[in-house]
Amino acid sequence: MMLKVTSAADVTSAHIDLDVDAVIIGSGAGGAVMAYELAAAGKSVVVLEAGSYVPSTQFNETFPDMLELLYEEKGNQATKQGDLLVLQGRCLGGSTVVNGCVTFRVPDFILEKWGKEYGLTNLTPEILSPYFEKVERNLSIHINQPHEINENSRKLEAGARALGWSVKPLSRNIKDCALTGHCLSGCKTDRKQSMLVTYLPWACHHGAQIFTDTFAARIVTENGRAKGVQATMVDPVTKHKVADINVKAKVVIAAAGAVQTPLLFLRSEIANSSEQVGRNFACHPSTMIVAQFAQDIFTWRGAMLGVYVDEFEHPDKGGFVLEGGGAGPIELGMSTEPGTGKAYLDFMSRAKNYASCISLIHDHNVGRVSLVDGEKQIDYQIADADFPAMKAAFKAAAKIYFAAGAERVFLPTGDKRVIESEEQIDTVVDGIENHPFALRMVSYHPQGTMRMGSDPAKSVVNPYGETHDVKGLFVCDASLFPTSIIVNPQESVYALSNYIADRILEDANDYFA
Repeated sequence: MMLKVTSAADVTSAHIDLDVDAVIIGSGAGGAVMAYELAAAGKSVVVLEAGSYVPSTQFNETFPDMLELLYEEKGNQATKQGDLLVLQGRCLGGSTVVNGCVTFRVPDFILEKWGKEYGLTNLTPEILSPYFEKVERNLSIHINQPHEINENSRKLEAGARALGWSVKPLSRNIKDCALTGHCLSGCKTDRKQSMLVTYLPWACHHGAQIFTDTFAARIVTENGRAKGVQATMVDPVTKHKVADINVKAKVVIAAAGAVQTPLLFLRSEIANSSEQVGRNFACHPSTMIVAQFAQDIFTWRGAMLGVYVDEFEHPDKGGFVLEGGGAGPIELGMSTEPGTGKAYLDFMSRAKNYASCISLIHDHNVGRVSLVDGEKQIDYQIADADFPAMKAAFKAAAKIYFAAGAERVFLPTGDKRVIESEEQIDTVVDGIENHPFALRMVSYHPQGTMRMGSDPAKSVVNPYGETHDVKGLFVCDASLFPTSIIVNPQESVYALSNYIADRILEDANDYFA
């Protein structure tokens, strides 16, 4: 499927001026849904995407290649501390192109917390339910069927059940999964229902214009109202500027994600009377726990993610989940400390015998995204208050794997930590201390840097996604979340973006007159 997109290679003029109802910065989960909903309602829409348009025919299922082609900073976007990679898509469709297809609704207990602590009493399960149902239909979201649960996830499932712990099949946005396990490299057969093959083509059908290779430099405001965006189109190969793009718009919507959206606001020096822009960064720091079995597992075969253990999801029970996530041999080695020389060869020679799972914790919003000398900086390290949840996740995963018959468990630590028996679990895990590079972590879930709330002194946007300070300026990505939501965020972003779009359209006479 080829989309009608204007990229740097298509442009011959050094200046492009556009005048539309709405300009949307970012084409991922939030931006694509917003573009479709507004365009389908008859509004003229322009989408500006900093990444390139990469058709799925160019996906080759080789992860290093796709890191360079599809990811922000070629997969090297890291925190200031350097021990956590923040992986995000930088391509048309954003992170929806490179995620693992896992979908969750915002847990009800999180919405309850948002209502009580941040004044978001409008975001109840009852009000959001129709939005979740709509995106679930549109994106073919379904609970994994038995053939979509591979041997890797079956080990997690068997161990959890042996312990009497709750374990469930994951839901995913995919049609007729080919079970290749290459989700993070993009789905070359278009079975993943990413924005690249769903909402963006639908938005184009209704007249939305898409500009890729286009970096939004500043949001323009006038008399307290959003007026448009100043952007630059850059050749992705030469890095030379191709054109200046000025978009006049009645409504401006930021959907560039929890790292880029606050940076755009900081560059524009707007909507920060609360001084909360860029603060409250959370990211579900994720680790991979690896277990060795006597029999063959081939963790990389089949659907990438099959089941999850939700026994400890609520913060009162630990505040973490474990997802049965497969990985290739190289990723398995990177997740643990396999040693060098003979030790490394011994570890890698047993790659087919390993099972793996991913831990996600409900981290507090202790990080910050900022500009330092004009450059992006992500300042984040696990809070001491969150470290017990990380260690509890390790202990739970180890118990599950030993209950399933594992011979040993490798922990995702900077130094080598191997648990040889169930009796060693507490001793080995309790010895881990919270300091930089103690753990091998990645995150696909940056959140929270444009906090939503009813109090203008403590939040950037109001309960309907509009900034407290600037009329007609909205945010519709995961930066809205007042707290981390503990589970994969894409479906929640889709639903919230649709909810915000409806609020804009309900007040169309004010915004689009």
